Amino acid sequence: MTTLTTRQKQKKLSYFRSVQDELKKVTWTSKKELLLCTKAVIIATFVFGFAIYFVDLALRGVLDGIGSLVRMIFG
Repeated sequence: MTTLTTRQKQKKLSYFRSVQDELKKVTWTSKKELLLCTKAVIIATFVFGFAIYFVDLALRGVLDGIGSLVRMIFG
């Protein structure tokens, strides 16, 4: 098993310190804003899901109607 050299340890420590410094610069959203955005995403997901479902039903009805018409005409 290899051991880390002092230089490798310093590089690792430097990396984690820089990550910590960058995380301190991040502006985190508030709990209120996070809940509002989460609700908006959930509502939008259901709205678009239902819209896609109803468009699918309409297209299926049209295609079934065309299929029935073709069967009626050509037997």
